[in-house]
Amino acid sequence: MTNIRVRSQESGVRRDELIRCEGVWKIYNEGRPHEVQALADVSLEIKKGSFTILNGPSGSGKTTLLALLGTMDRPSRGGIFMKGKDITGFSDTALSTLRRDSIGFVFQNFNLIPRLSAWENVSTPLIPAGVSEKGRRDRAMVLLEKLGLADRASHAPEELSGGEQQRVAIARALINNPEIIILDEPTSNIDAEATDILIDILKNLKSDSKTLLVSTHDQVLRPHADTVFELKRGRLAGITHD
Repeated sequence: MTNIRVRSQESGVRRDELIRCEGVWKIYNEGRPHEVQALADVSLEIKKGSFTILNGPSGSGKTTLLALLGTMDRPSRGGIFMKGKDITGFSDTALSTLRRDSIGFVFQNFNLIPRLSAWENVSTPLIPAGVSEKGRRDRAMVLLEKLGLADRASHAPEELSGGEQQRVAIARALINNPEIIILDEPTSNIDAEATDILIDILKNLKSDSKTLLVSTHDQVLRPHADTVFELKRGRLAGITHD
C-alpha cells in the first residue's frame, strides 16, 4: 500500500501547525523472531486548536500512534515535531517536562486512584509542584464544578458512574492547563447519555482553543472532528477533513 503523505518537512512550519509526524515507524522486537510492525511510514500534521481523530479497528496502530504523539513512547524510525521542534531526540527528562506542561491524558480505563476522592484524583498532578492542599483542592473544585461534579468531589471512584469517572479524569487532564488533550477510546466505557455529555465537553474544550487528539474505533465522535486520520494495519489509509 502506498502511504499517504501530508507534507515534506523541508517545506517549513506553518503557523497553525502543532504536531507533525515524518515517516514514523514503530517496530517492537525489531530483528527478532517475533518482530511486530505496529506503524509503518506514517506522516501527518495536527493543527493548533483542532479536533483530530485517529480512527481504525483494533490492531490498526491508532493507540500506538497516540502514545508516540503524546511522548509516552518513541518511534523506531522517523521524526515527531512539536511546534517545529524535533522532539524525537529529547531526553526522558525533557519529554517528561513537555508532557507535564503541554499535554493532558484521559486514559481508556480512566486510571483513577481508588483510595482518593474525586478532587484528590484531579489534583494529583499538582503534588510534585509543591502546591498546598488548599491550593490543590481549590483548583480541582473549579474544574469539577465546570464539569458538573462539584457535589461528587468527596466521592471515591467506586462511588461514581463510568461517565462521572471519565469527567474526573478529564478534570485531572486539565489541571495544569495543557494545550493538548489526548483521549484514548473515550466512548468505550461509558453509556449513550455519558457520551452526549462527553461530546459537549469536547466542544467546549475546542472553543477554549484546546487541541483535541482522540483515538477511537467508534463513529459517534466523527461528525464533530475537524480531521479524521484512518489507520489500517499500521499505515495511514485515508484522511477526511471537515
